[in-house]
Amino acid sequence: MAAPFDLVVRGGTLFDGTGNEPREADVALQDGKIAAVGRVAGVGREEIDAKGLAVTPGFVDVHTHYDGQATWDERFTPSSGHGVTTVLMGNCGVGFAPCRPADRDTLMKVMEGVEDIPELVMREGVPWNWQSFPDYLDALAARRCDIDFATQVPHAPVRVFVMGQRGVEREPATAQDMAAMSALVEEGVNAGALGFSTSRSLFHRTSEGVLTPTITAAEEELTAIARGLGRAGKGVIQLLDDFADTTSEGSTEFAMLRRLVEASGRPLSFTLLDISIYPNRWQTLLAEIERAQRDGLAIRGQVSARPVALLYGLELSFNPFSTCPGYREVEGMPLEQKLARLREPAMRARLLVEEPAYRNPQMLAFMRSVGNMFVLGDPPNYTPPAAERLDARAAALGIPPLELAYDLLVGGDGRTILFHPGANYTDCSDANMAAMLRHEHTVMALGDGGAHYGLICDASYTTHALTYWTRDRKGEHWSLPWAIRQLTDVPANMVGLGDRGRIAAGYKADINVIDLDRLKVAAPHPVHSLPGGGRRLEQKAEGYRATIVGGHVTYRDGAFTGALPGRLVRGAR
Repeated sequence: MAAPFDLVVRGGTLFDGTGNEPREADVALQDGKIAAVGRVAGVGREEIDAKGLAVTPGFVDVHTHYDGQATWDERFTPSSGHGVTTVLMGNCGVGFAPCRPADRDTLMKVMEGVEDIPELVMREGVPWNWQSFPDYLDALAARRCDIDFATQVPHAPVRVFVMGQRGVEREPATAQDMAAMSALVEEGVNAGALGFSTSRSLFHRTSEGVLTPTITAAEEELTAIARGLGRAGKGVIQLLDDFADTTSEGSTEFAMLRRLVEASGRPLSFTLLDISIYPNRWQTLLAEIERAQRDGLAIRGQVSARPVALLYGLELSFNPFSTCPGYREVEGMPLEQKLARLREPAMRARLLVEEPAYRNPQMLAFMRSVGNMFVLGDPPNYTPPAAERLDARAAALGIPPLELAYDLLVGGDGRTILFHPGANYTDCSDANMAAMLRHEHTVMALGDGGAHYGLICDASYTTHALTYWTRDRKGEHWSLPWAIRQLTDVPANMVGLGDRGRIAAGYKADINVIDLDRLKVAAPHPVHSLPGGGRRLEQKAEGYRATIVGGHVTYRDGAFTGALPGRLVRGAR
């Protein structure tokens, strides 16, 4: 007699994604869906003994940049190694479709500058077997991967597609331009995109230091696009914004977001950060979110579960000296040879006084703010004490912080990573971040997987959320049911994926089996596994006993099984 179920996860401690208290239960899977939850009498063709282990829905990361990686790689690493079973890409207004052949270089320059994806990697990896956005979705639909993936229509490619060089140079859009962009976004959403994204941040520049095409787009242009979503009657809006006009009284920029939601009738989310140089801005924006929600406007903040930080090292994309002329003489050398040169007294003396130069002034200022950096150890500590900050350590030694940074980078084996929290760690405290994460109108997100290959490695935030906030943090701990809901049901529903994020009959069979006592994240390290031998940061975890996507076990104890059940998700459900 044939077994009634494809797979049964037996006797685990079930966290169902609703926030309810856990209970012991079996979970039976059949034809890619959850068939039964409770005491399952029938057997499975395969069974997993989950006694003493946590059983959770697969995690959903709504802020990634796998737009390129999805076209050349079958594995969504590092996200898929951290319990993530669905990702949403196409964020921040950058991507690869729609695109005419003549505009490919432009979009690659944008992606390289904004998301730290080397041009060589894109030239080697992206097949460009599309032109329209529906064509791009068709190309993605042919892919077989380790997890599910969905995308949004990004603003920059749309603007360049419609306006050509005028769009690149950020000229105002004409009425005809706006109508065309609106129609393209509507077409993309109707073809299966989950929404539209844009960026209004001055940090976002091309590899040549030029502001990206969307930064200065007028409200009229964004409203026209929003109305395209309204005509489609589906889709979400996502953006990154500096909110430079925010005061304690409010934000004119936020008022524009309200009008976009009013014009479209669609939900909107934006990156919400606590940035130390803008004290209390996050509180003002939270108050604006609360007011919008009271007025019936679906606006939410996306918040990272740990400090938003840049990573610097001799093997990474940047370090405090990487934009100095002297460093450029050695940057392409093998590490041992590079170290030998950097340890020469004359080179050290030169780089400590040399003026750096970079096309992105915001990024340059960040890289030279060495006093606010820490050494990232193994295991990594993402909330280090103030005494470990380089300015404090340098003061104790009686030397400038820049000198200490240099000596740390070139010391030992040359693989030291400097951790630079740019947001969500004001005064070496996670209190503000905690307040944002606990707010009823925010969502855990910002993994940024598929981007910042040599600069950021935040796709492991899911593991961090389940270890730091519920177990390891000094002081208040959050309940596991609450934290798991923030990683599953809440983000899934925010972007319209109502078929996943819970363990209940009829839901998609995306499940994690986790040894919570052993769960931990390792330090990131560079590997050369991108097209053309490109480098990226890899960060692994321990404690995931099994990850299941669509009823198929994709990872066992962190090892890839070879199963590729992941597919493009077209449209809300």
